[in-house]
Amino acid sequence: MKKSLFLAALLMSLMFILAACGSGEASEEESADDTATEESADDTAEEESMVEEGSEDESASSEGSGPAVMGGVNEDDEQIVGEGSSTVFPILNVLVEDFNAEHGVPVELGGNGTGTGFSALIDGSAQFANASRPISEEEDQQLSDEDIDYTEVLIATDGLTVAVNPENDFVDYLTFEELHTIFSGEASSWSDVRDDFPDEAISVYGPDQSHGTFDFFNEEVMDEEGVDAELIQDTNQVVSSVIGDPNSIGFFGYAFYVENQDNLNAVPIQGPDSEEAVEPTFENVMSFDYPLARPLYSYVATEALENNETLHTFWEFVIVNSADAAEAVGYVPLEEEAIQEEYDKLPNS
Repeated sequence: MKKSLFLAALLMSLMFILAACGSGEASEEESADDTATEESADDTAEEESMVEEGSEDESASSEGSGPAVMGGVNEDDEQIVGEGSSTVFPILNVLVEDFNAEHGVPVELGGNGTGTGFSALIDGSAQFANASRPISEEEDQQLSDEDIDYTEVLIATDGLTVAVNPENDFVDYLTFEELHTIFSGEASSWSDVRDDFPDEAISVYGPDQSHGTFDFFNEEVMDEEGVDAELIQDTNQVVSSVIGDPNSIGFFGYAFYVENQDNLNAVPIQGPDSEEAVEPTFENVMSFDYPLARPLYSYVATEALENNETLHTFWEFVIVNSADAAEAVGYVPLEEEAIQEEYDKLPNS
């Protein structure tokens, strides 16, 4: 009897031991499975994070890429020809030379005035017209009559500069009203402009009617009454005339002043709605605080842009590099956002 009880107790003990071992092994297996599951989840999350970061990097890279020259050149394309503003000419001339250096394509460029440029665009002798003023209603209608659509491209900003000879030490600033007195022919001597100016003859110079600079000055300062001055077709000769005449005054684009600033005195201008005169400086032109600041344009035949691959590539090049060219010749460049807007105007861009 005692032996039976002993065997029964031993058997039960063995059963408990086996049960405990089985439970421990199951627990270890479950723990191992849980660990593997957690490691797998961590790996998946890490992979997803890497994918998301890569996607964000690609997005950031795409956003920061900006406009670029994407097109090529075709030797069978028609010769590129541009005409127009002498004020815009220095910027475009830099870009024409750089484009030729990089792509081996010469561009014929004239600078005989905004009006001449629009005439060339209208009669088809040029694919683009540079302008130091917006297109007029008459010019727009003439292009429409010829079934010529155009794309307006903003190039840079200019500050029309009024300058006197360096020997002139009395003109510290001028108002719009005084400018009107000078350029209307009302003043025959400097004392006619302001009482404390000397009684000395005044010589007045400016670019002729073929220039957008004339149109802008005539509209902004002269109320479209015309300019009574010695008007010259070549703006460089206007500058030379002011440099060579101690009693002179003249107006031209800011880049012409910058190029000759050692031999000219730029006159601060007080606008009609201002109590202070403002100098024509890079910063004042950029902010449009200078009252004679103005945008510079080019008008390009849209059909030519669509059908002439080389012309399209040239205008990609012009827009992408316009800021550097503007600064190189003394004009105020467009900001990055504005450059992108102009680039987006090009067909098929």
